[in-house]
Amino acid sequence: MPDRLMLLDSASLYFRAFYGVPDKIKAPDGSPVNAVRGFLDIITKLVTMYEPTHLVACWDDDWRPQWRVDLIPTYKTHRVAQVIDVGPDVEVVPDPLEVQVPVIREALGVLGIPIVGAAAHEADDVIGTLATVAEMPVDIVTGDRDLFQLVDDARGVRVIYTARGMSNLEVVTDATVVAKYGVLPTQYADFATLRGDSSDGLPGVAGIGEKSAATLLAAHGDLEGILVAAAAGEGMSAGMQAKIAAALPYLEVAPTVVAVVKNLPLEKADFRLRPLTAEKRADASALAERRGLGTTIDRIVAALDR
Repeated sequence: MPDRLMLLDSASLYFRAFYGVPDKIKAPDGSPVNAVRGFLDIITKLVTMYEPTHLVACWDDDWRPQWRVDLIPTYKTHRVAQVIDVGPDVEVVPDPLEVQVPVIREALGVLGIPIVGAAAHEADDVIGTLATVAEMPVDIVTGDRDLFQLVDDARGVRVIYTARGMSNLEVVTDATVVAKYGVLPTQYADFATLRGDSSDGLPGVAGIGEKSAATLLAAHGDLEGILVAAAAGEGMSAGMQAKIAAALPYLEVAPTVVAVVKNLPLEKADFRLRPLTAEKRADASALAERRGLGTTIDRIVAALDR
């Protein structure tokens, strides 16, 4: 089997699992485990379908880094439950999910699936770095289209897009991005900057939507080219020039916020999937009994043993 690295956008997947699996599923002690079971079942399906040889659960050590907020104060503001003066702000997370996150981390540890995060950075940045330095094809599993900027057919980097559900997964390649948005993956971050994204609190350029953003990028290549053309009054209408001029303060900082970091100083590690040792199997069985995860653990262990 040829080597292939799978990078999980963990929070994206455990939120999906939480809302997709009935909350009536409980551990023997009555605590919720629907997100745990759903998350592990998602991994089982992914490993079975796409057969990665290497696997990483990428983690939000800071889901809303201050350096991004300093540049765009509205960044993810609507998802803040509590502002913390020192350290990451508290994200709005349903209580029944919040109590399951440590269990998810415990399960990943038992199963030998490494968790990788980075201080003051999001899982997207960990994914961007690992995908950039990988010496093998990469599958990025996420429901976040911001990661389309990492798609690269030449290097075998693609996105397994979960937005339409685990029964309707979409493999995103260069051609997919072009067909959906009319831009190349290398242009996607500039496209997202121009268009904005209300789900992340990015205002975009007023009056520029997806079609006009794609048209500008087709004509001028990238955001820098668009700004040069606007300043020179060439290649666009006076109205479009005015829209860009009005948004210059935003356009000076937004690219840094939107771009996925690709050069984090992550420690080198061996992410190869391996069958569980006898000790790990015993730990997995104990976890399954304690948390009521019997068949879920059986399925994922079998998938990892292939």
